[in-house]
Amino acid sequence: MPTFEEARKIILDSVVSLGVEKVEILSAVGRVLAEDISAPWDMPLWDNTAMDGYALHAADCPETVTLKLAGFLPAGDHMTAEVERGTAVKIMTGAPIPPGADAIVPYEETEEKDDHVCIKVAVKPGDHIRFKGEDVKTGEMVLPAGTLLRPSEISMLASFGKVFVPVHRRVRVAILSTGDELLEPGEALVPGKIINSNSLALAAAVKQAGGIPVMLGIARDNRESLREKLIEGLMADVLITSAGVSAGDCDYVRDVLSELMVIQAFWKVDIKPGRPTAFGLRDGKPVFSLPGNPVSSLLTFEEFVRPALLKMMGHPRVLRPMVKATLKEGIRKKTGRVNFIRVAVEQENGEFFVKSAGKQDTGFLKTLLLADGIAVIPVGQGDLKAGDRVDVHLLN
Repeated sequence: MPTFEEARKIILDSVVSLGVEKVEILSAVGRVLAEDISAPWDMPLWDNTAMDGYALHAADCPETVTLKLAGFLPAGDHMTAEVERGTAVKIMTGAPIPPGADAIVPYEETEEKDDHVCIKVAVKPGDHIRFKGEDVKTGEMVLPAGTLLRPSEISMLASFGKVFVPVHRRVRVAILSTGDELLEPGEALVPGKIINSNSLALAAAVKQAGGIPVMLGIARDNRESLREKLIEGLMADVLITSAGVSAGDCDYVRDVLSELMVIQAFWKVDIKPGRPTAFGLRDGKPVFSLPGNPVSSLLTFEEFVRPALLKMMGHPRVLRPMVKATLKEGIRKKTGRVNFIRVAVEQENGEFFVKSAGKQDTGFLKTLLLADGIAVIPVGQGDLKAGDRVDVHLLN
């Protein structure tokens, strides 16, 4: 049985990034850039004004002075005639600096009257001018491969006329819940049955990570039903099952996966909760078998599945931020396994403080709603007291 760190290393060493595709620029939001992007031209393309105002010769304005108006230049237009000494051209933000002018005076520092403008300030060359290539120069690499594309990156790509963008493919993740006790949401409850929340919870987690969930529904506790659903699931990039992986009389998932040529890398991990977690591969395709308890299912997805999906989609960083935090209250823990404790996180003067988000029994789903992080308590650690320092994966 591997340790927590060993299990995650086995998983991350086993998965590789998916192929590359070109998508329309707006569809690239939240995706990972697959190629370096270099600037095809300078940005700005030309010297332009950063303000609405007047283009003029700075040498004409060592102090308050009145200049003759010699034209008007809106954004989107340009001038070929030079601005003569002793004159000024009214100009709008973004318009190219007309020939001869070397400074801009904002409207707020002027007064216009009878085809003349009074400049009320001393002017220096370069005032309020954005110079050609000042932001980005031709050939400069602006976005390296591996960049997560946010609105700011989309703005840069659009500025360079990109219509289609090369990105890593989104991972398709098949999700299967197992158990005779399960009902789908919307079905009437009957004694002994529970709602299949795991499929939707895992699908939501896949979507939040940027993947595409493929819902397989429920497999009943018999080999025929399992085999049919698992064959369908193995057509996706990743297969996740929940429940049916322990050692009970009706836990057939491992056996049927083995019959379908899924090579098991490990079964059970030295963690709490989530010990009955399994991982295997079929022709390089990852298969995760998670516990059926909703809390354990989501926690093991967070610690094992999510990093793998991110790596497959080209993310250079796949793990949540880990911080040191101070306990505000004691935590009971037995030695022997890594414990995942759901914690509420606070920040005070730049320091992190945590306390239990509630009852840590895996039957209490509400605790996940109140958790901002997961405290990872090592194998040899026993009970902790207020003031002790712990490692915490930040969820928010």
